[in-house]
Amino acid sequence: MRRALAGIALAVTSMVALSFLIPLALLVREQARDRVTTAAEQRASALSPVLALTTRRVDVQQAVAELDSRDQLAVRLPGGFVGTPHAPREALDRAVRKRETLAMDTAEGWVYLQPVVLPEDRVAVVEAYVPAAELTRGVWASWGVMSLLAVGLVGGSVLVADRLGARVVRSSQSLKRASLALGSGDLDVRVEPDGPPELQDAGAAFNTMADRVVELLAIEREMVADLSHRLRTPLTALYLEADLMGASPGARRITTAVSQLEAELDSIITAARTPLAAGPAAGQAPGRPCEVAEVVAMRLDFWSVLATQQDRICERSFTPRRTAVRFPEDDLAAVVDALIGNVFRHTPHGTAFAVRVERGDRHVLLTVDDAGPGVADPAAALTRGVSVGGAGGTGLGLDIVARAARAADGELEIGRSPMGGARVRVSFGLA
Repeated sequence: MRRALAGIALAVTSMVALSFLIPLALLVREQARDRVTTAAEQRASALSPVLALTTRRVDVQQAVAELDSRDQLAVRLPGGFVGTPHAPREALDRAVRKRETLAMDTAEGWVYLQPVVLPEDRVAVVEAYVPAAELTRGVWASWGVMSLLAVGLVGGSVLVADRLGARVVRSSQSLKRASLALGSGDLDVRVEPDGPPELQDAGAAFNTMADRVVELLAIEREMVADLSHRLRTPLTALYLEADLMGASPGARRITTAVSQLEAELDSIITAARTPLAAGPAAGQAPGRPCEVAEVVAMRLDFWSVLATQQDRICERSFTPRRTAVRFPEDDLAAVVDALIGNVFRHTPHGTAFAVRVERGDRHVLLTVDDAGPGVADPAAALTRGVSVGGAGGTGLGLDIVARAARAADGELEIGRSPMGGARVRVSFGLA
């Protein structure tokens, strides 16, 4: 923007300067020419009274010497010339014949011819000559001064435009940095409104927007915490039902599952009621790495109990190499639960599935295959709020997985598995 403003100022000021400079330069040249030609005409006119009184060569020579010391005056008398003539002979003859005052440019300069009528109808011609150098004396110096003034004016205008542009650019860059910081998760960033009134209004609007974003996020987190807390009531009912069942194996499984669910709810409530994160790393994965294979194996052990009850065959394959990724262990466990939970939710009992963890050059791949009906529209399945199988789910599971993959420098892919059903593959960047 600074360069554009400086260019505009340069173009506009240059056009204005040229529009004044060119006519002024021509005027200076004409004035210089008029000054010397007028002086020459006056000298020639001063000889006319002398010629009216006498045409003696000696008297005329003396008068010419008194009026001109630079050999720029000459008189053509009926009997010859006094001084050195510079006018063409044709012009002299015309002035004598037609008794006409002439002014003309020659190769050497400018010539003025003034005829004087003498007694007995004779004609003398007074010639005033101005060399070409005197016609432009002082013109080049004047042009140089005017050019320097024009350059100074143009340079000054460009400098002022650059300073004004720097102020605008500084304000806009500050607003840009604050916007990028807010987009990266720094909720505490604010701008100091500066610059033109429009940018000051934009800065104030940005601060208002940032305050509103923080307020809305706080409200959303409180809502999540409240909703999670409301789930404690049915959990308590499940505890009571498990107590009524006594010490049977089913009651113990229910109690264990309810305890794990309660622990998950406690972690959700704690995270939701934690003050909003601030800084560039807000919303990104923390720096502590975790092992994908270990987390997947732990969650698969949990789901294998339900798989046994539903007669599902579960195959697992884990790479022996390290699979450390810079991603929270709890979030990774939530990803695994979402993927395996979709298999249990959208496939009939007895449907087999397989979980595989592989390591590539730069990513760890988590693949979940099943022998179910598959996913008819993978693009729609990745849309938040759209259930994978249309079975009445919330449609948030795969969205959680996709966002987790992006946070871990990976991606989510949905396709057809070798088992005939759906294949969901998630990649995580290696730590």
